[in-house]
Amino acid sequence: ILSWLFNVGILYLCMGFRHFSSALTQITLAFKQNDLPSARAALQKWTQQPSLQLTRDEIARVAIEQGILDSYRHVFAILFWYTVCAGPLGAVLYRVASILHLRWRQQGQDDISEFGMFAQQVQSVLDWLPVRLTAFGFAVMGDFQDAVMCWQQQAAGWYHKNEGVLLASAAGALGIKLGDAVHQQHAVLFRPELGVGDTVEPEHLQSAIGLVWRTTVFWIAVILLISMFVSIAIIKVKAFA
Repeated sequence: ILSWLFNVGILYLCMGFRHFSSALTQITLAFKQNDLPSARAALQKWTQQPSLQLTRDEIARVAIEQGILDSYRHVFAILFWYTVCAGPLGAVLYRVASILHLRWRQQGQDDISEFGMFAQQVQSVLDWLPVRLTAFGFAVMGDFQDAVMCWQQQAAGWYHKNEGVLLASAAGALGIKLGDAVHQQHAVLFRPELGVGDTVEPEHLQSAIGLVWRTTVFWIAVILLISMFVSIAIIKVKAFA
């Protein structure tokens, strides 16, 4: 019982549903009240990026992008490495690697240090498989054909390939367009376009949250089924032995 409680406690500390869900809720409430300044302030606090010049639709688009990336880092990747390592070691390993990657990358934006390069390489290796499994989950829980098409055709054009896989598949699954130009620091920041279908509006925030939750439930169900079959197989092997 103590071992189980320890595992649950470590997993709870490593995961962070509220890290992105609370920010999305604040932005959604601000939209409902037609309070753009509050929506911009909440987004800027969340992303640590200038948001004071974003339009209403740009706020929604950036919020969905950040929500997709944070849901992966704080939920899907943690679940994957917890399962692969059969315990809290995997979750702690990924969480530490992710924190160091973000901090050392920020310190070395202009001149990437050796620490920054090493952290980037480790993060890329740790992310390769869980990113694609998460993207597959988005496809299963959304528009499968569009999600796979956007993943294959658009992901490579994003700044970071792994992030591109997540955002392109999510955009295709939701039938919306992410990326594209946004207003920042008195200029227009041009970004690759991801996804197909509708231009993002504030109403799409709830659809994005729904996709994340459906995908989470999907992968938890898959993990439980695999665990059950493995347990049955072990019992049968012991019985024959």
